[in-house]
Parts: sequence; C-alpha cells; structure tokens
Amino acid sequence: MIKTSAEIRRAFLEFFRERGHEVVPSAPLVPGNDPTLLFTNAGMVPFKEVFLGREHRPYNRAVSSQRCVRAGGKHNDLENVGYTARHHTFFEMLGNFSFGDYFKREAIQYAWTFLTEVLELPAERLWVTVYEEDDDAAAIWLEEIGVDPERFSRIGAHDNFWAMGDTGPCGPCSEVFYDHGPEVPGGPPGTPEEDGDRYIEIWNLVFMQYDRDAEGTLHPLPKPSIDTGMGLERIAAVVQGVHNNFEIDLFQRLVAAAADVAGTDDHTNSSLRVIADHIRACAFLIVDGVFPSNEGRGYVLRRIIRRAVRHGYKLDIAEPFFHRLVQPLVGEMGEAFPELAEAQGRVEKLLEQEEVRFRETLEQGLKLLEEDLRDLRGTVIPGSTVFKLYDTYGFPVDLTADIARERGLEVDTEGFEAEMSAQRERARAASSFRSDYGKGADYEGGSEFTGYEHLRDTGRVDALYSEGRAVNELATGDEGMIILDRTPFYAESGGQVGDQGVLLGEGVEFEVRDTVPYGNAHGHIGVVRSGTIRAGDALTAQVDGERRQATVLNHSATHLLHAALREILGEHVTQKGSLVAPDRLRFDFAHFEAVSREQLTELERRVNRWIRANEPADVRHMAYDEAMEFGAMALFGEKYGDQVRVMRFGDFSTELCGGTHVARTGDIGFFKITTETGISAGVRRIEAVTGDDAVRWAEQAEERIDALAAELRSSPENVELRLRQLVERSRELEKEVEQLKGRLASQAGSDLADRSIELDGLRVLAEKVDGGDPKALRNTVDQLKNKLGSAAIVLASVDGEKVRLAAGVTKDLTDRVRAGDLVNMVAEQVGGRGGGRPDFAQAGGNDPARLDAALQSVPEWVRRNLE
Repeated sequence: MIKTSAEIRRAFLEFFRERGHEVVPSAPLVPGNDPTLLFTNAGMVPFKEVFLGREHRPYNRAVSSQRCVRAGGKHNDLENVGYTARHHTFFEMLGNFSFGDYFKREAIQYAWTFLTEVLELPAERLWVTVYEEDDDAAAIWLEEIGVDPERFSRIGAHDNFWAMGDTGPCGPCSEVFYDHGPEVPGGPPGTPEEDGDRYIEIWNLVFMQYDRDAEGTLHPLPKPSIDTGMGLERIAAVVQGVHNNFEIDLFQRLVAAAADVAGTDDHTNSSLRVIADHIRACAFLIVDGVFPSNEGRGYVLRRIIRRAVRHGYKLDIAEPFFHRLVQPLVGEMGEAFPELAEAQGRVEKLLEQEEVRFRETLEQGLKLLEEDLRDLRGTVIPGSTVFKLYDTYGFPVDLTADIARERGLEVDTEGFEAEMSAQRERARAASSFRSDYGKGADYEGGSEFTGYEHLRDTGRVDALYSEGRAVNELATGDEGMIILDRTPFYAESGGQVGDQGVLLGEGVEFEVRDTVPYGNAHGHIGVVRSGTIRAGDALTAQVDGERRQATVLNHSATHLLHAALREILGEHVTQKGSLVAPDRLRFDFAHFEAVSREQLTELERRVNRWIRANEPADVRHMAYDEAMEFGAMALFGEKYGDQVRVMRFGDFSTELCGGTHVARTGDIGFFKITTETGISAGVRRIEAVTGDDAVRWAEQAEERIDALAAELRSSPENVELRLRQLVERSRELEKEVEQLKGRLASQAGSDLADRSIELDGLRVLAEKVDGGDPKALRNTVDQLKNKLGSAAIVLASVDGEKVRLAAGVTKDLTDRVRAGDLVNMVAEQVGGRGGGRPDFAQAGGNDPARLDAALQSVPEWVRRNLE
C-alpha cells in the first residue's frame, strides 16, 4: 500500500509514464528566460512557452514532480509558514500535461483512476467542482465517472476559471477535494463555510481551451491543452491520515532533526516547523544558483535564512545550526533530486557563512526593537522603527512582522514604505547626468546597430534630448543626447560599457562621452563642440577605435574566464554581474569561499592557454531553444528573444551575448588577474587586465621587484630569500626586546616597591614611569602585586599629550577596592576613562599636566573605600 511521500511521487510519475507521458525532470527554481517570474511557482511554469505556442517539444504528453517556491513577489506564502497547516515556502507540484493531445475526458479519467485505484482513496470522501458554465466537464464527472451529484458543485470564475494573464491562454478548471469528515469544521466548496478544514483541495485540472483577446473575448484554441497540479505535501497528508502537512513523514523527520539540534522533545513547536520548511527552500534555491544578496532572488533567500535563524534563536540554539539540517534533507529528498546530494557541501558552507554573519547583528537588532517596544504607545510598530531595523541591521520587514504578530502587534507598512520612498528619492537626487534620460521605454523609434562590422558609419538624427526632454536642436556648448537611425556605437549592455567617439557633420562636431540604450535605440550622450545639430541631419559616427578594441579584449576574456571558473571551481559558478571597460574587466560570480592562490594561478594558465590556441570567434544567430541545445549559457532572469546571438570560442566557451568581441582569441594577447575578493555572501569578484594593460601590469610588477631588491641590497632573483631572512631577524630582535622589557620591568618593580606606602595593613603605590607602553605597564603592575602582597597600585606614563594608566589590586582586596573604579578615578582627572577586571584595569587621558595631582589622590581614595 502506498504511504510515504517518496512512494506517492514515484507512483504518480510511473502512472503517467505507463500512459505515454514523458517523465520530465524538475526544472530549476529560477525560471530560464523568463524575467517576469521571481521563482518557479507552479508545475506548468517550465511549459509556459509550450502552451503559448512559442516552443515545441518532441513529446505532446508530460508528467513531472516540479519543485516550487512561493516566497516573493506576487506569490508569497512566507508570512503564513509556521502559522497554518498547509502553507510552505517550498513545495512539490505533481502534474500531468497535454499539449494539444488529450483533453477533458482523459484528464478526468486519469485523475479519478489515480486517486481511487492507485492511492485507494474512498470515492465517497471525494468532492468534485467544475466551472459553472462547463457542461462538458460536468457530464464526464456525473455520467461517465459516476460521481455522486450530492458531492458535486458548480463554482464561478473566481475559483474555477484559470488564466495565464489578462490576455492569452485560459480555460475552466475542475477541482477535486478530500472530505476529512463531519468531525472537522467546515463546509463544501462554494458554501459560506468553505474556509474550514473539512474539505481540502488536492488536485486542480485546468482545461486550457480559449485565447482571450484585449477586449476580453474568448476564442477557441485550435489545440486545447491540459495543465494539472496536485501538491505532494497535501496529498501525502490525506494518504497518511493527518490534517497538518507538517505531520507527514517527510516533515516529521526534518522536524525531529531540528528538535534534536534544539534539544527539545516538543515536536509541535511552530519554530521547529518553520525551520523544517525553510531548510527545503534555502537548500534548493542554492542548488539552483541563488546566493544570498540584498536584491532580487538573493534577497528572498536571505530573508528565509534569517527567518529560520531567528526561530532558532527563539529556541535558544546558541551556535550556528541551520546548515546541520542539510544532511537529513538529503536523506529525505536526495534520491528524487540527486543534484541536492551533489551540492550538499557547498549548501552547508554557504548557509553556515550566512548564519554566522547574521548572528553578529541579530542580537543588536532585537535589542533595538525591544527598546522601541518598551516605549510603544498602542499596538502598531512605527514605520521608522521597521525601516531602521531594515536599513541598519538588515532585518527583512517580514521578520519584524513575525515578531509583531507573536506579540499581538501590527507593523506600520505605510510608514515603512514612506521611509523607503524617501531613501529612493535621496538616491535619485544623487544620480548622474545620464539618468535624466531613463531607459526610453516610451520611445517608439529604433537604431540599426552596425558596430559589429564598422567603427565608422553615417546615420540620420531621429531625435534630440536635453536635460531629459525632447528638443528641436542642440547648439555649441549644449549637453544632450542624440539618437541616430543607424550607428556603429555600442550602447552599454551586458556589462560592456558604451562607446565613446565623435559625431561629425558639415560645421558640426558632437563629442560622444557615453552610449546608452534608449528603448530600442542607441542614445549618444555628450556635448556639442561646434555648430548646431537638428533632427534630420546626416552625421558621420566615428567610434574611438582604440578604446573599443581595448574593451573588446576584456569582453572576450570575460567569456574565457567564466568558462575556466566553471571548469576549475565547479558548475555551480554562475555570473552575478560584470563590467567590461577599456582598462579592466570585472566579473562577479556565485561561489561560497575565497578562490585560493593555486586556483587563481590555474585560472590564469587556462585562460592564457586558450588565448594562445588562437581559436576563431564563431558567431551564430539561431532560435533560443536551438542555442540551448547547442550548449550556450544564458543568464538566469535575462529575457531573450526568439532569435539569439551565440558567441563561441573553440570547444571551451559558448554563451548568448550581444556584445562586441575579438576575431580570434589570440587577439587578447595576455590575461592577468589583479584582484579576487568577496562582495557579498556567496558572491566573489575577480578583476583582471588584458592586452597592453596586462603587459604594463607585469612591467610595473617587475619595476617594484627591482626597487625592492635594490632597497634590500639583493638581486631580483633572491628578493624572497633576503626578505625571509630579514623577517626572521626582525622576529628574533622582537623577542630580545621583550626579554629586556621583562627584565627592566622586574628591576623597575623592585625600585618602585620601595616607594609604596603602608595604609591600614596594605601597600598603596601611585607613580609615574618612563616610556611605559600598555604591555610594559601591565607587566610592571603584575611584578609589583607579587612583591607587595596585599596592595593597590596605579602606574602612569606620558607620551606627548597622551597619558597611559594601569591599575592593579590584589585579589584579597577586590571585594572592597576594584581596579576599574580606581583607574577611572584617576583617568577622569586627566580627561579620560577606562575599565577592566576587578584585579586589573587600564585607561588613558589627554591632560598630562594634571597627572601628578591625580596620582596623589590615590591613597586617600583607597582609604575611603576601605572604610
């Protein structure tokens, strides 16, 4: 009998495989070539282009168990996780699909057979709904399947009509519900009591049969299709006879693992359930190339991690713990998703790094919130407080909302948004000249780009702008932007900077300082050096060829670097940003730790080997799907058209790219990495130079070595040996100095001990010493404490205007005289403060003129504290 989550998943896939469906592996959580979605949030997302008719697959029936995340954007269940029985950030969607093949009859029959015969759910426990106008589906359910009319209802469009958007494919739905029985509150679907837990939706069948136009008219699709979805966690709860998804086998083992880490036996604790849910979302997001950051998908991941850590904090888990749940998760889901097992090590490392980083500020942020809540009047946390937590401590707003909810409070979201808007306005006010032009979303014209073949071309002036507004002309001295119908100037895109150069005409010169995208056009930003430019004028566009060529070398080298990184560090490396400028290249990439010196050396060697191979640039234009089959890499979240430009170098680099490149890899000449650093959690940055700049870098490095050799009186070949010798000698001298200081402290201690005075059976000493650094003062105080027995001591030294103080009290006196209080008494008189342990403390000051008087006050202060 099928019981476990893994058995249900296998049974579902096998059931439809036997019925001619292609078993399609789960797509990544980051939708490829679809920037409209933050994450894959439904089983049909990977087939979206197929349903729209823009993509064709070699099969017309499919089945999948698609991993999904709903934790950001329009589809966001994050705030409900831990408070409800069925909300998750991560879930699996079981689905079967027909692309113009079978339709309602087969979809309904498959669903009923799987539920009643494979899963053996009693038919009398199932309730079926259809769209109120869908007589075809109603007839199939009632007449062919034989569903009891008493367990059947018609529902309006708000629940039972699905659409991909305001326009496009759409159609009626049919939903199957499971009835948990009259002992559970709630009514049938479509009734006022439907929100109870008695009737739970388990499967939704979408009959995609219409195309809705802009006027709202429905046109029958030539090839009606099927899209179904059944949440694995929900159906597992039904099969296993529980009412809460967190009680199914999969979650119970994860909850148990979290409870073990927390040292608690209460497996119903909501914090444990939050942690068990969040480890699934976080681990799979990292597997699919999302790394914590402060924007987009990375920010959502960071929010989920921090929410889990905060719940661990509530459970009094003192050490980083979240990464320890990856292993039990692999045990649960590694067989179904082997990519999870393969990535286990880096997932653990990245989660641990992120938690350690957040724990450093979590306590401070919570303390700040507690302070504000103590003064709170009413039940609403002010937006200013929420913003301060977000802006200063990186607290996601939903984290603050979580804490508020636990205490019966609300968050002033409008006030928070007002603070955010004010910050955005401040950022906009500080923006540069070029931002005046925006992105030209409303500009209907376009520019033909001829810069792949030419650096000089002639174009017609289609539009002129000054200070962000369209103008009729630009005269000498005017700054502005010019749009040509045809241009060889590359507009900044894909990390490659915009071209510079000149636009020339009869009596006219326009200096182009930058080129930017403006809608579908290329905007030339700069200043008129002479003449007047008007719309319709013909101008010769001349790109700065030397600057372009230097940029081209760096762009092509970036592609080679990307390929080398994936070969040497692993295929988890994905591009997170880049800058391709004439003087350098910068490449940001996903990786969980610093790149070692050995790995950097190997990266350079591999890239330079590919350069020497002098492979030609193979540029092709093809359909997006064909490019993927060709092996091209695309950036997740980028939107590509039906036709894409593929840039290939040899058999080592194939990427989608619209930038300008070398004709052969040998043109790059030489590649040299200059820096490697981390810029955020899980994101590293490499900067490098190529061509003449790389040669100059090497020459300057050689000059520095020669200068260092001369300073060390050595040959360049022996600099390293000579430097090592000097460092070793320096260490030996430092040891000798410390030994001498120790002997001097001992001698000074003997001399100073004679200057102490007796006071009520103990010795008191307050003296100045010469040249005492903090360590020497400390050593001398320790010497004196050993010599004097029961004593209170203050020593001081002066360095220019700086006063250093050290105080020591023997342990038999610390219950009456504390070193911290003693040193502060003296420090306050010389313009300072300090502190430390009861038996030793240090301080400083900036008024040496008052030091003698301050030291003279020590015996009387000690006497008063002994009384």
